Amino acid sequence: MLGRIGFATVAMLGLAVPASAQDADIAAGKAYAEQVCAQCHAVQAGEDLSPAEGATPFQEVANTPGMTEYALSVWLQSSHPTMPNIVLEQDEMRNVIAYIRSLDSRL
Repeated sequence: MLGRIGFATVAMLGLAVPASAQDADIAAGKAYAEQVCAQCHAVQAGEDLSPAEGATPFQEVANTPGMTEYALSVWLQSSHPTMPNIVLEQDEMRNVIAYIRSLDSRL
């Protein structure tokens, strides 16, 4: 899990959008997040308190300035000391990224 500064750093890396993001399934991403990620993160729109202390709510991730599909891909593939080592298949990753991006209240 990344702190606020870590998210800003990752967001600045988001300079490109992977073409495969077009094939993403938001509903499947939400279902995955509810099943796997919700153990630690607040994954629903508008939730601002995660079950695990220090786990950034997905709404906050989505609303981070500069948070692109590419930045989320880097975040999801980076090891974090306090986060379990969850390995997502490419389709799962695209779907979760699409779901998180759908939470962006600025869009």
